[in-house]
Amino acid sequence: MSEISKDLVNSILSSYTVPYLEIDPISGNLVKDLSISENLIKLELELGIPVEGIQHVISKDLNALIKQYTSATDVIINISSKIRAHAFQKNVNALKGVKNVIAVGSGKGGVGKSTLSVNLALALHKEGAKVGMMDADIYGPSLPTMLGAHGKAESKDGKTVDPLQSHGIQSISMGNMTDSDDTPVIWRGPMATSAMQQLINDANWDNLDYLIIDLPPGTGDIQLTLCQKIPVTGAVIVTTPQDIALIDANKALKMFEQVSVSVLGIVENMSTHVCSNCGHEEAIFGTGGGETMSERYDVPLLGQIPLAAQVREAVDNGEPTVVSDPNSPITATFLEVARQVAAQVSRKPKNLALNMPKIVIENK
Repeated sequence: MSEISKDLVNSILSSYTVPYLEIDPISGNLVKDLSISENLIKLELELGIPVEGIQHVISKDLNALIKQYTSATDVIINISSKIRAHAFQKNVNALKGVKNVIAVGSGKGGVGKSTLSVNLALALHKEGAKVGMMDADIYGPSLPTMLGAHGKAESKDGKTVDPLQSHGIQSISMGNMTDSDDTPVIWRGPMATSAMQQLINDANWDNLDYLIIDLPPGTGDIQLTLCQKIPVTGAVIVTTPQDIALIDANKALKMFEQVSVSVLGIVENMSTHVCSNCGHEEAIFGTGGGETMSERYDVPLLGQIPLAAQVREAVDNGEPTVVSDPNSPITATFLEVARQVAAQVSRKPKNLALNMPKIVIENK
């Protein structure tokens, strides 16, 4: 065994690849503190992603690795998270109280985008992040039902609106602005886009790490307005494996590229069907669609979600799978997608402007 030194420990750390981040703690500047006292090593790491679900794995790996190559008898590892604001489109102002905005879009309806959005938000929250949700579907808002966030949003000052709280998520939807769930919104396009901007900008978001925006399907006014007026850190494209869904998903991806919003990756929903009676799994919508799209556009395939009755039943009841069945295999898949999304966001350049101190000039 080699004599313990900081150089030796740093060398060991540089040989370890942190899960999801795909960097080592040294080159990634993740080491917050390192101290050595005889045979005791104390190590503190700070990651730019939520760590609730992975810190035990990293700690176990590094503990074994350090003990393998040093004479240390005790290794204490603390892993924390500090999620920073990352870059978005030029000529757009940051949202007050929000570090990163993630838009979830699809080229067509019926691919389970809203279900994915809700479970993604809850999975990020479960991983330790502070998360909010915005329902950008002005005409057919589903978020109040899916999150169980019913009721009318309140305004204390008559200018801003307080998001509702449900399952630890801050949320706002046009469904929270009308008198009842069945009240239709009969507006022309400009009114709808203006309303969407107001909902996002005038909401009192409380120090969010991530704001998930569930877009309506398509590439129309609302999607374009969002990309031109709202600071979007990145977009997630939702598709199913079948060809007709992929055609429209390709259009959504191209739209984001054309308006300078980076695509974080693709989620293939309804990848397989799981029979609720026997558990048999079958690819009823075809196979390989998400992988083909990922390879064609050189963007990550963030995950493949099966089609299962309990997922639909859970959101219909306002208790999405991540909270209603936290130990299920499907929840594990949603958590995997959330970690991949967070990792993709963390790789983007940091938005240093939000961290700059304010300079005040006074005449004395």
